[in-house]
Parts: sequence; C-alpha cells; structure tokens
Amino acid sequence: MLHDRVLVLADDAAGDRKSTGGILIPATAQVGRRLSWARVVAVGQNVRTVEVGDRVLYDPEDRAEVEVRATAYVLLRERDIHAVAAERLSESGEATGLYL
Repeated sequence: MLHDRVLVLADDAAGDRKSTGGILIPATAQVGRRLSWARVVAVGQNVRTVEVGDRVLYDPEDRAEVEVRATAYVLLRERDIHAVAAERLSESGEATGLYL
C-alpha cells in the first residue's frame, strides 16, 4: 500500500436485517445513505490513525473496489474513514474503543 491508502475487507450486509424494534427489513428495501463497516487488512506508510485488524466505518459510495486472489477488497483514503473501532483503543481504560 502506498501513501495514505487503506485496504479493507467489507462486512457482508447484503442479507435481511432486523431493526432494534424487531422488525424484519428485507434486503430489497430502499434505505437512505448508509455507512458500512469493514476490517483493515493493509495500510500505507503515511496512515496514522488505523492499524491492520481495526474496524472502520466508511461511505460505500466513495470507494474503489479491487480484487486480489479472487477476494474483493475496498481501497480507501485515510480521510474517507468516518470512525475507527479497535480493541487496542479500549484497552487503555480511558477510551471507549470507538473514535468518530
């Protein structure tokens, strides 16, 4: 990876979902702009806020897809990441583990 690029493996959210109230939302339902979670698999040398293994929140409309060895990955810039959820952030005792 070069510069500020982050390679992530997107979580599969293509199936049916349940709302917090227990209502089943089919996969074909139209929803507004929705952010997605992904797991970081590689980072460039200028990336400062995320590490390999972190989960990040990103906008699926602002992405570039790349296929490596028959696996589809998403290529992002560090500035396109909206939030970071990492175990290492919550281990300090002071942090919540989620940075927005």
